[in-house]
Amino acid sequence: MLLFNIVLILHFICFLGYLFILARLWSTYNTQHRDHKGLILGIILLVTGIIMVMLKYPNVNYYKVVPKTSMFLIVTVINISSGGKPYTKQAYYALISLTVAAACLAVVRM
Repeated sequence: MLLFNIVLILHFICFLGYLFILARLWSTYNTQHRDHKGLILGIILLVTGIIMVMLKYPNVNYYKVVPKTSMFLIVTVINISSGGKPYTKQAYYALISLTVAAACLAVVRM
């Protein structure tokens, strides 16, 4: 149980960090060159999410896990495809939408 809580806290901190990176880019998303912090945080989110599922198995709520993991996979693909270039408008709004949707899905009781 302690290990799960530590992984959950790490997952939450990485999520907040990623959301902070997106919020910081709000007015300059199409001109500002990015580093790889967002990609690294996205990969950590995926890995910690998978670890939490492994620690909870077989009592896993797949109605939340599958869509949330899919959202973070799409976020990771967008980050990889954007590389070090500035985001396009569609990519930036997709990242924000998917990130907020994943957060909402995480806190909804099912």
